[in-house]
Parts: sequence; structure tokens; C-alpha cells
Amino acid sequence: MVENVIWPAYFDATRSRREGRRIPLSLAVEEPTVDEIATAVQQVGYDAVVERDVAYPRQNWEASGRVLVKDADDAGKSDLLQAIAAYVTALRD
Repeated sequence: MVENVIWPAYFDATRSRREGRRIPLSLAVEEPTVDEIATAVQQVGYDAVVERDVAYPRQNWEASGRVLVKDADDAGKSDLLQAIAAYVTALRD
């Protein structure tokens, strides 16, 4: 079983690529939450497990949480992130 770890920083428009953003600015949103990401993961068709009291390693003083995506081995992580980002953006509209 493959678990992909998805951090909110991957989708944060206020961060640079160096600070951890992994998608283009055109798909990024400001201050994404783990709940939005978990909803988007479920919309894509995978099971999501939310861990709220975990800190992103590059900002270990801020517990932003993370989302674990179960059984997403058929898609590459970058494709998965693109699909999740599209749904998070759609949720904000």
C-alpha cells in the first residue's frame, strides 16, 4: 500500500517553490486547509486521512497538518497534486 503525504504548503500561493509550493501559481490558493485538501482528495477518488497536529518540516514551528492519500500508486505524485489543486481551486470559487 502506497501512502502519499500531502502538505498544505504544496498549494499555498504565498509560498515560493523554494519554500515548498509544488504546483503552479495559477492553481495555488492562499492558506489552504487540510479539510479543503481532504475534500479534494476524495473528489479525485482516493481515501484521505487527515493528521492535524503535524508540522511541515520546513516550518516545524507551525502545526499546519497533513493529508495522507491511500492507494494512489497508479498516478504519479505530481499528477495527483495537479488534480487536487484543481479541485481546491474549484472549492474556493
